[in-house]
Amino acid sequence: MAVATSFSGAKLEALLLKCCSSSSANAAYSLCVPSSKTAKPTKTASFRRALVRCDASASPNAILDNAAAVSALEQLKTSAADRYTKEKSSIVVIGLSVHTTPVEMREKLAIPEAEWPRAIGELCGLNHIEEAAVLSTCNRMEIYVVALSQHRGVKEVTEWMSKTSGIPVSELCQHRFLLYNKDATQHLFEVSAGLDSLVLGEGQILAQVKQVVKVGQGVNGFGRNISGLFKHAITVGKRVRAETNIAAGAVSVSSAAVELALMKLPETSHGNARMLVIGAGKMGKLVIKHLVAKGCTKMVVVNRSEERVAEIREELKDVEIIYKPLSEMLACVGEADVVFTGTASESPLFLKDDVKDLPSVSQGVGGCRLFIDISVPRNVGSCVSDIESVRVYNVDDLKEVVAANKEDRLRKAMEAQAIIGEESQQFEAWRDSLETVPTIKKLRAYAERIRVAELEKCLGKMGDDISKKTRRAVDDLSRGIVNKLLHGPMQHLRCDGSDSRTLTETLENMHALNRMFSLETEISVLEQKIRAKVEQNHSDN
Repeated sequence: MAVATSFSGAKLEALLLKCCSSSSANAAYSLCVPSSKTAKPTKTASFRRALVRCDASASPNAILDNAAAVSALEQLKTSAADRYTKEKSSIVVIGLSVHTTPVEMREKLAIPEAEWPRAIGELCGLNHIEEAAVLSTCNRMEIYVVALSQHRGVKEVTEWMSKTSGIPVSELCQHRFLLYNKDATQHLFEVSAGLDSLVLGEGQILAQVKQVVKVGQGVNGFGRNISGLFKHAITVGKRVRAETNIAAGAVSVSSAAVELALMKLPETSHGNARMLVIGAGKMGKLVIKHLVAKGCTKMVVVNRSEERVAEIREELKDVEIIYKPLSEMLACVGEADVVFTGTASESPLFLKDDVKDLPSVSQGVGGCRLFIDISVPRNVGSCVSDIESVRVYNVDDLKEVVAANKEDRLRKAMEAQAIIGEESQQFEAWRDSLETVPTIKKLRAYAERIRVAELEKCLGKMGDDISKKTRRAVDDLSRGIVNKLLHGPMQHLRCDGSDSRTLTETLENMHALNRMFSLETEISVLEQKIRAKVEQNHSDN
């Protein structure tokens, strides 16, 4: 966690003052600590003078001890400055998902897509947050940030979430999860691949991750690190689905019902089989959606009222959904090849006597009418299966399909983890390669300062009567020399992150150049950013 160097120095100085003799402690404090109305000394030299004064009457040994303490302070401050200079900002995810948080809380935290840019702006307005993105779905609310300080960044984001949702910070902390850097990267890659979803491998989450990038384009605060992270996550999601086919196979009762029906029908009849869904509740609606996903464009839905069917029809506008009341249910069964039942009826809707005299189905769909009963209690009596031209399947039959597919998906999830591991390394390598950018800029600026200073000396010696052509020629000459001298070092600072060995060498070159040309400053880049944000927030207020 980055702490301002000056603040650390001040605390260390205050602690060292306690080493002064007790007889002169009050005098020491008045001499060493400046008044709030006076300018605070920033250099250690002034502190050293004050420290010597506060022990003027002490023994020689005490003075030597104090001198050693000052030396130790110098070393501590130097090492602290070096540490801050080398530190880089962190990628952090603060999340609450279906795995950790009740729906009542997720509802309060949810941020509509239209509000994502505003949320990003507010998050990046916090003192220790540089970049941000919001992934808000029905199953998760996750905020990804680039934090200049992990601890302070998490604290600020959590307080912001509390303010926007009305949920106390203490309650958020009970349910949230926190992940940093590599763990945060891997988590988003797993989310995009569908490994963190309730239904393993489901595809909707990948579309939602894509939407984060689409909405974030051009938004101030959706910066290079976060944008790069989400774009890489999309690549991972696509690659996992393409190479493992993890989304294949039903893993819910409703999807298994549709899959089983298509398995039992001749493949040539999938496009023209007559589908009937009885019940437009939650299960019935899911069956309809899965039928549509498999290419079905026309079906009949029997329900107690038309209102729910109309809502489904409005949602699936490209599909012909024909509503029929319960009074016409038996007639509809006689005209259907596949019947899905999913009602809350406590007694069977169909018994043997209801079905035995219904018209037969054509040989084009296999010659047997299929009843796929996903209700508990069952809507189709077991006696119906005694009819030769009827096949009845219930929830127990579907469980086998679901279990087999789940086992298959778990195997594919292990393959997906290997892909995610590879992609995580590539992303981390790319992010590490960005560390060289400040060094490249500093080295160019350092060389340019020297070039301009030496050019002015040269032109001064040449006199005032030199022509513009000569002046331009000398300027071009100095630029050419600098560019040629910098070409080698610059080549060794550039890396695309695809080769970990090359990346390691690049970072070693960066540190070597920083040492050789004294490019590392006492105030780190992170500290400069924090100070700038604090000053900006003060000016805004």
